[in-house]
Amino acid sequence: MRRRRRQFEVFSLSFLDVISCGFGAIILLLVISKISEPRVIEQTNTDLSGLVIRLEEELQEIRGETQILNRHLIAKQEQLSEHKEKLARLQGALTNIEGQYRLDSRSSDAQRVITEELESAKQQLTDEMRRLNSAYQRPKEDAVIGGVPVDSEYIIFVIDTSGSMQRFAWPLVRQKMKEILDIYPRVKGVQVLNDMGDYMFSQYAGNWIPDSNARRRAILERLSSWAPFSNSSPVEGITKAIGRFYASDKKISLYVFGDDFSGGLMQNVVDTIRKKNAAGSGKDSRVRIHTVGFPVLLAQPGAGQNAARFAALMRRLAEDNNGSFVGLPGLR
Repeated sequence: MRRRRRQFEVFSLSFLDVISCGFGAIILLLVISKISEPRVIEQTNTDLSGLVIRLEEELQEIRGETQILNRHLIAKQEQLSEHKEKLARLQGALTNIEGQYRLDSRSSDAQRVITEELESAKQQLTDEMRRLNSAYQRPKEDAVIGGVPVDSEYIIFVIDTSGSMQRFAWPLVRQKMKEILDIYPRVKGVQVLNDMGDYMFSQYAGNWIPDSNARRRAILERLSSWAPFSNSSPVEGITKAIGRFYASDKKISLYVFGDDFSGGLMQNVVDTIRKKNAAGSGKDSRVRIHTVGFPVLLAQPGAGQNAARFAALMRRLAEDNNGSFVGLPGLR
């Protein structure tokens, strides 16, 4: 007997119920999510606004701290510059002290060396120096009053800033400069150049420095560390000073500090200065030229001839230009 197969209905009532419930659940989820979405967005916007405000506040704090740190940095940089300048002055003072001690350590035979070099220099005088000395005529005793005339209203210093002067004579240079300034209690103007014609104070280049106690102290302090290039020839500084500062209504004295002349012919220098400093039809010079000679090279073997040439040249320039020549006996 054949068994009849049972037929199944695919879309039965139960299946439709399940499908309907499923679609209903999906629709309910969509409704719930749509209702809560604006709240989530609003909360997210609120959170982001608060974060932006906090970040802006932190940015302002960081900017304030940056400004404070910048001010501190600028102050530290200024302090560093002051310390570097002080260090440079101390190094210059140390160099001067070391040079002085080196001279002191050789004090036992310094006089012997100086004497030998002076004798050697005298024996090695060239024909040019002999002609220069033969043409020299001593002035009358009453031509110079008190050694150095002090009737000038303006003073110019031309200082040899070469290495030999810096190492061995600089403390004495400062001392003699102060002594000369003390001779003139008050003048109308001061100026300081080196032997190359470079000004000590660039802001006063070509102009007179007004005289005052404060400016005199500033000049002496600046001199302690002032070291421009030098060729050990005062000609450039003298001619520049006369050409720039001479005036017919001013009484001017020019003081030359040096130890060495290693230039060309001395007679050419004498002629150049004479033309530059001539006062027209009169016999007097336009600017008095005084010289202070420092015996630095006399203590150094082989350098005595240049020291003797400097002394001979500057003595002639002083006498030709109504000034005085002072040769210092030592460096202490």
